[in-house]
Amino acid sequence: MSLQLSYTSHVLQFKFDARTSRGAIKEHKVYLLKVWDDAVPEVFGLGECAPLAGLSIDYRPDLEEKLQQVVKQVNSGKLELVAGGELPQGLQLQEWPAIRFALETALLDLQHGGRGLLYENAFSRGEAGIPINGLVWMGNRDFMQEQIQQKLEAGYTCLKLKIGSLDFTTELELLQRIREVAGADQLTVRVDANGAFSPQEAFKKLERLAKYELHSIEQPIKQGQVQEMAQLCAYTPVPIALDEELIGVQEPLAKADLLESINPQYIILKPTLVGGMASSAAWVQMAEERNIGWWMTSALESNIGLNAIAQFTAQYGLTMPQGLGTGQLYRNNIPSPLKIKKGELWREE
Repeated sequence: MSLQLSYTSHVLQFKFDARTSRGAIKEHKVYLLKVWDDAVPEVFGLGECAPLAGLSIDYRPDLEEKLQQVVKQVNSGKLELVAGGELPQGLQLQEWPAIRFALETALLDLQHGGRGLLYENAFSRGEAGIPINGLVWMGNRDFMQEQIQQKLEAGYTCLKLKIGSLDFTTELELLQRIREVAGADQLTVRVDANGAFSPQEAFKKLERLAKYELHSIEQPIKQGQVQEMAQLCAYTPVPIALDEELIGVQEPLAKADLLESINPQYIILKPTLVGGMASSAAWVQMAEERNIGWWMTSALESNIGLNAIAQFTAQYGLTMPQGLGTGQLYRNNIPSPLKIKKGELWREE
């Protein structure tokens, strides 16, 4: 008996043009990996490989060629996969974090009977929800204001706004309107700049943002500017969360060096981008050892990836809302038992 592997592609269609400071996205091509035991082919595990253009280190023209190579290595018997086990070093997936995440997910799914149950916890059993932030996408003022109102009416107690594409004064006006509706004791507000600020202007902008009692700002300047980011984190009036800064940092020593050099208030973990659950768990441990806060975020995966990330996240004692609200973005998402109720993500069979 041996495990077999295959994959198919699926193009997710956004309900609207999802705008970030890197541009608009209309669709997102993902690959679904399927793993099964050839003795019991009707039971299989699924995982999702969904790298993002302009962000993932493995969003490359040869991604599908690499997937074909991995399938060949596994199905020929040269490298053996084990349900719930570590990935073979011979697959050479160091530079392919989205594939690592997909394989980890599929193997965990298979280990637990191929029913989309990867971990045993209160969330996976449908007994508890995970508090999440309501994501407000970039757009014109009216579009963003409409989203804010919808999220508040839906019962969210934490909002996350993408900033950096509008005039900064307009973005401050949106934050002012939010605070006129709900103070910091009623509503937590996060902003994500996606590296939109220059190092020269960042501190002054952070000072202006601090007026609105924000929980945090993600990646105020572009990644790779370690000294500048460290200086910002040391003196910032708004807590800073590293996001893109973690992408491509693979080795344990490099992870530790990054955290110690910058010493951020928070880090944000996206398993698709940082190399799966094992890599994310290593980041969590390192952050906690250094008294750095963290939360988990999906990265525009379909419900397959979101389900895996949510169950993994629920393994931890959560103290703040997570970034797991992207499952409602697509017209043709893959059916799943995931539901959002009053600002919480639930798994209901």
